[in-house]
Amino acid sequence: MAKKRRPQPRAAAVQTKDAEVPVVGAREPCPCGSGRRYKACHGREAAHAVTELVRRPFEGLPGECDWVALRELVPAATTELTLKGGLPEGVPSVTLATVLPMAWPALRRDNGAVLLGLQNDTSSGDISRDLADTLQRALTTEPGHPVAAGRAPADGPRLQDLLDPDAPFEPTVHTGFEFWVENAENATAEVAASLERANAAAIPTARIPGLEGAYWCEAPEKNHLRWVTAHPEEQLLDALARLHAAGTSSLGEGTRLVGSFRAHGLVVPVWDLPSSMGADEVTAPAAAFGERLAKALATDTPLTAEERRARGGLTNRQITLS
Repeated sequence: MAKKRRPQPRAAAVQTKDAEVPVVGAREPCPCGSGRRYKACHGREAAHAVTELVRRPFEGLPGECDWVALRELVPAATTELTLKGGLPEGVPSVTLATVLPMAWPALRRDNGAVLLGLQNDTSSGDISRDLADTLQRALTTEPGHPVAAGRAPADGPRLQDLLDPDAPFEPTVHTGFEFWVENAENATAEVAASLERANAAAIPTARIPGLEGAYWCEAPEKNHLRWVTAHPEEQLLDALARLHAAGTSSLGEGTRLVGSFRAHGLVVPVWDLPSSMGADEVTAPAAAFGERLAKALATDTPLTAEERRARGGLTNRQITLS
């Protein structure tokens, strides 16, 4: 005779509001009382919140275009960050750096100053939240130690919550990574080796003064200007197409607008430059182009057939980095 199965108790009614459900182990019962494992219940929502891609993670921060440039284009640069409410006791400064030795997410110097690395891999789809989590942990890290990688909570603050929105964002581009250490002669062998490798791989880069997000770089066969813009993509492509069709999209003799790419929700036009054209030589032509672009952006007449062909060419040469 088959053994009777004992009646199973029904799952208790949900007693906890979504916002109050604590995080537990993935295989543990969900604290909401549903009777399911956490990973199949509220854990699924938390994981989705953590991995959901934020298209413009630096939107709302001063210097959004430069944030994107430092994340994707510039090898060695730093800039001071200003926190809302001022710096905590024992932290004399907070500095954003493109990259740190051994790809540390952050570093607390011996004197308590914090260096925050920007070009590290992140654990979620929101770079701003990941960086904010690293920054908060760096502020309480023991001086003289790097900050380990970690996973930001899905409801944790973002950079926009921690940084002063009225503070300027003025990056300083460096020729190398000596800013890693206050005294290079006293660097450990590991840091010294990392510094040597980084300096050898760094592409000479310069920020174009007065033009947010515009950076010149030197390449083996030709130089480039890469200009991160915050203009709406469709409007920008129309304006570039108008200039290209009119023969005014270049930056002077031997230069050429070759296309653009997307990075963190912004469009980055790219020009080829002669090897003889340095950052100083491209500054004035770039500023003049900026004036032409402003006029083209203000034009709302339909594109001509030639302008549509130019736009199609620009679109076909567009790629997405992030």
